[in-house]
Amino acid sequence: MFFYLSKVFWFLISPGNAFLLVLLLGLVLRSTRFTRTGKWLVRFAVVFALLVTFVPIGSHMFKALEDRFPVPEQLPQRIDGIVVLGGIIDPSMSAIHKSPVIGGAIERITVSAKLARSHPEARIVFSGGSGSISKQHFKEADYVSEIYDSLGIPKSRLILEREARNTWENAKYTVDLVSPKPDETWVLVTSAFHMPRAVGVFRRVGWELIPYPVDFHVEESVSFPKPMDFTAGLGYLSRAGHEWIGLMTYWLTGKISAAFPKPRGPEVR
Repeated sequence: MFFYLSKVFWFLISPGNAFLLVLLLGLVLRSTRFTRTGKWLVRFAVVFALLVTFVPIGSHMFKALEDRFPVPEQLPQRIDGIVVLGGIIDPSMSAIHKSPVIGGAIERITVSAKLARSHPEARIVFSGGSGSISKQHFKEADYVSEIYDSLGIPKSRLILEREARNTWENAKYTVDLVSPKPDETWVLVTSAFHMPRAVGVFRRVGWELIPYPVDFHVEESVSFPKPMDFTAGLGYLSRAGHEWIGLMTYWLTGKISAAFPKPRGPEVR
């Protein structure tokens, strides 16, 4: 139920959808007895569009997520396994074209493959089912072996978890599949902006992994969007907003124990 409710909830509050709904509602109300309310809604939509176009709100939100977990300077000499979270391959498009169709965040695979080549003793777990409400019969994990094989990682080294539909299920199903021992060392690979929530859910199921963030999008110094680039501003705001709302939702529903998980260690404040 959580999966379906989260999809509907995000559809309604996604910045792009919310902007369009407010604008349309405002235009409709302007021709009714609620003219004044309609005008205020249209004005609100215009101000929102201007802010998104000229102020790097989404970029700052994105950078806060990406900066939370640094890339490890050095990994332990022995690694027992690498967990890679999905969100890379479009499974329905891959089924149509009979070949993996990459949707983004390919660094999750390329970097994990590099780590796997450096640590031949490590197992590789790829967790990814389908995040679509209507296309659950297509599974992302069914198409990842071909990509790893092209990067020099044979299928025999892969453990595929193909049922997870969201980050919570990534952790829950993977820990059940692998049953890691307390003395084992595992690395978690996912996009930098997604790492806080990912670390939080794995901690919640009792599994502490070494975070290895990849797929960075924001520069060291956040700059203002290019003039009149509404699309870029809205894109950052939408992706960052999705992740921040996901963090809050997971915290409120008990799927993570901290609203904004942070690295372990006394040096972190």
